[in-house]
Amino acid sequence: MSNVVFQRVALIGLGLIASSMFWAMKRGGLAGEVTGFARSEATRATARRIGLCDRICDSAAEAVEDADLVVLCVPVGAMEQVARDIAPSLKPGAIVTDVGSVKRAVIDSVAPHLPGNVHFVPGHPLAGTEHSGPESGFAELFDQRWCLLVPVEGTPDAPVAQLRAFWEGLGSHVDVMDADHHDLVLAVTSHAPHLIAYTMVGVADDLRRVTDSEVIKYSAAGFRDFTRIAASDPTMWRDVFLNNKDATLEILGRFTEELFALQRAIRTGDGDHLHAYFTRTRAIRRGIIQAGQDTDAPDFGRKKAVSG
Repeated sequence: MSNVVFQRVALIGLGLIASSMFWAMKRGGLAGEVTGFARSEATRATARRIGLCDRICDSAAEAVEDADLVVLCVPVGAMEQVARDIAPSLKPGAIVTDVGSVKRAVIDSVAPHLPGNVHFVPGHPLAGTEHSGPESGFAELFDQRWCLLVPVEGTPDAPVAQLRAFWEGLGSHVDVMDADHHDLVLAVTSHAPHLIAYTMVGVADDLRRVTDSEVIKYSAAGFRDFTRIAASDPTMWRDVFLNNKDATLEILGRFTEELFALQRAIRTGDGDHLHAYFTRTRAIRRGIIQAGQDTDAPDFGRKKAVSG
């Protein structure tokens, strides 16, 4: 029995997410052919060398010809130009999706340039590592992770259902969500935490009374995991914050209020406040583990590298 969901899939942008999608498609037999394009000639050469995609094209327009599914895997700030580039070459009835961390800005920048005879179903796989580039992908990236689909208004059910089946085939759980709600949820769960991690690592870098060697040598789990988050792709994260400004600023405002309350509790010796606060927040961690989105194994559940 065939598992093919789309006969031809085009990946535009060949970083961590696109490369993982390709290997997961191969694992599951979800696509007849996968084409790929990256703006950088060096990235295209790497993709050809490692066998990433069945065919690497030298233009985005060529990659999307006859594609049933087109996946935009480029930074949010580059989406509009890519949409302009591919629009004349899209096959009638094709589904266009993306993997961006922000949805309202993507819809506003991409939808106006797509022809009326294609279906635009924005998406966001909630999966990633601190690594980037075509060689960083692996088939298991999406297993048991969530992918959020954010179809534009008026999209028929059939293309959404087809894209759902595709992401489920890649290993994901799938939910459908409104764009503005998505952006607020992600500001809480991803965007603000990344900004806080960048800030904490920046503070350590600025605080010259603690040497770089001490920061590296004595990094306990808290700071070490901040550095893992802060190692993420700088172009992608610049675009995320510029394009999810309102929701991120709202959450950062709330964060600042909470931080001031904790500062006051520490300053005044209010142990009851601190204990109650930490008890409440601890329950969220337990909820994440119970939902299967992490493990209670030590070292944040990360597998040790196997040598050899």
